[in-house]
Amino acid sequence: MIRLADVVAARERVAAIVRPTPVRVSDSISRVAGRAVLFKPEHQQRTGSYKVRGAYNRISRLPEGVAVVAASAGNHAQGVAFAAGASGRQATIFMPVGASLPKIDATRGYGAEVRLIGGLVDDTLLAARDYAAESGAEFVPPFDDPHIIAGQGTVGLELADEAPDAEVVVVPIGGGGLLAGVATALAHVRPGTRIVGVEAEGAAAMQAALSARRPVVLERVATMADGIAVRCVSELTLAHALAYVDEVVTVTEEEISGALLLLLERAKAVVEPSGAVGLAAVLAGKVPGRGQACCILSGGNVDPLLLMKLIHHGLSVAGRYLVLRVVVADRPGQLARLTARLADLRLNVLDVEHHRVGSTVAFDQVEVLLTVETRGPAHASEIVTDLAADGTRVEVVS
Repeated sequence: MIRLADVVAARERVAAIVRPTPVRVSDSISRVAGRAVLFKPEHQQRTGSYKVRGAYNRISRLPEGVAVVAASAGNHAQGVAFAAGASGRQATIFMPVGASLPKIDATRGYGAEVRLIGGLVDDTLLAARDYAAESGAEFVPPFDDPHIIAGQGTVGLELADEAPDAEVVVVPIGGGGLLAGVATALAHVRPGTRIVGVEAEGAAAMQAALSARRPVVLERVATMADGIAVRCVSELTLAHALAYVDEVVTVTEEEISGALLLLLERAKAVVEPSGAVGLAAVLAGKVPGRGQACCILSGGNVDPLLLMKLIHHGLSVAGRYLVLRVVVADRPGQLARLTARLADLRLNVLDVEHHRVGSTVAFDQVEVLLTVETRGPAHASEIVTDLAADGTRVEVVS
């Protein structure tokens, strides 16, 4: 396990390349949460995530001229690429063919050679290790390395200075490197601060490992938070969690998208799903206590097309994005009357589909599929009740 001295040394080493990300409080989100909520905005870090800290702490120690290789679908890839460039060495990054184009382009933009591999992230890891064995390049793991963990732990040292009154620090968990580093640092310099780790419900590898007291390989992972979609933590990260972490909780997909939407609207922060899980846990009441809760916004590398989908999902979860199926008589003026009623209910119609033929539509009827924007769950319920009051067939699709 790493020591506080390792994290302190890492802070000195990475100081030349990290960008300051001072903690800030969000008054509006604090009101929603019912407690003071602080953010450590690592989504504004170089490369868009905290990953550059551990990558540079690991890579900058290597002898001059030694190339590096890594495997990742996103943030680790960019962190390694940047760190390699900053220390004057070549990086080769293996990424799955399904990785988002912006992440591939960003990794190349930092100077790395990107090799796309079919299959899953596990396949890219195997390819990267094989390449390291053949070429002599140094393999840089995403979390299972003491220097990586110590580098991520520099976030914890900064939190100790910037949020000394935080009752709890809430940390996203993928493989557990960030959790291990932050927990180690705070356990030594702010021992009264509680550490709560957060996983996606569909990728709860650390929770499974803590229960079994050994790493457990999940049969499958399923979450929109691809940055923390890890099937198995390591013995090293688990050991730190067992020693220093107070609790690990999980959040649902709905809770993640709701938190992401709130960050966009209230904090003006574009954060990827994995970076929003800490706030999701606080909003869901899964983080004990009433004092200051400091959430690490761990990354902001989100594909624009995925962001659009996430926003729609978040609006739907919040009851502000409603899809209705309404059946009306097939007579002139019926669609106009329907939309006039919707206008009276003070909502915005985003899309209309008009179907005359279907298994659920009678000969003299038409089916109208409406996508509308509402002001919230109460307004959505009012819309459905009003439309159904005169016997109109109305069904909530989503």
